[in-house]
Amino acid sequence: MAIQRRLLLGSGLAAPFINSGIAAAQQTRPIVMVVPYAPGGGTDLTAREFAQGLSEALGQTVVVENRGGAAGHIGSVGVARSRPDGTTLLFAVSTNLVVNPHLQKSDNFDLVNALAPVAQVTSYQYVLVIDPRLPVKNLQELIAYARARKPGELTYSSGGVGNANHLAGVLFSEATKIEMEHVPYRGTGPALLDVVAGRITMNFSSPPPAIQLAKEGRLRALAVTGDHRMGAIPDVPTLIEGGLPGVTITGWHGIFAPAGTPKGELDRLEAAARKAAAEPRFAGRLEQDGLEPAPVRPRDVFYTAVREENAFWGRKIRELDIKLE
Repeated sequence: MAIQRRLLLGSGLAAPFINSGIAAAQQTRPIVMVVPYAPGGGTDLTAREFAQGLSEALGQTVVVENRGGAAGHIGSVGVARSRPDGTTLLFAVSTNLVVNPHLQKSDNFDLVNALAPVAQVTSYQYVLVIDPRLPVKNLQELIAYARARKPGELTYSSGGVGNANHLAGVLFSEATKIEMEHVPYRGTGPALLDVVAGRITMNFSSPPPAIQLAKEGRLRALAVTGDHRMGAIPDVPTLIEGGLPGVTITGWHGIFAPAGTPKGELDRLEAAARKAAAEPRFAGRLEQDGLEPAPVRPRDVFYTAVREENAFWGRKIRELDIKLE
């Protein structure tokens, strides 16, 4: 009896040391941060800049891995199905969690509940850009120009069905009561280049590529989609200022881990992510690309906002009958 008690006592004392040893081993292993898109895009570039600061804040190697496919859904689901030990993270763009799950119905996978939030990293808005050869100089002229033409004569491009610039075009069309033809591409790059070439009327682009092309005169920026002007292009008004009250369309980047990751590990990752996001080097990169720092809020508050966005787009996608093509 005494021997059994000593063994049990010994087991109880050893458990914390075993658990702490496992945690220590995890914290020396490299972290894989998955970007669910091909290399070279805006999300990939932002993730790589952020990964440097996160690695420094953690004192741990962070490796960026690209797993593209299905508008980000393949990489996102891959992370959700990974071991929940904090060594595999997702660098997500908002549509990965709030839009794509409603379009990728065949896998019957509850992505939002299969991931745990770590931190929001950026906030951003989109830029409405048009072919500069069009005889319009502002948003109201564009709307008048569109209404003077046959329904569907004007076109807008996107990086694919369910992509953010597709959905921004849907909301704009709904707000203005203008029927436009959606032309999906395999990525934002080719979608924008066909606006430059004059084959497409307009695009609601993420800031990095659009701002540079607008400054070069190859595109004309008519509006930004947030509730304030963008520092990188301060002369471009918001949609609200342009005459569309109440219309704002924004996005974000955030870090997520597989659901079931221990709270202590999520706390450690969140603290490091906040530190990395506040680094002047990263802030400078955001400003250069037309992105903005994320609002400072706990991860549970961020996750509540994600769930609300997810519910909104679930209703909107059913209402507008948006389907993958």
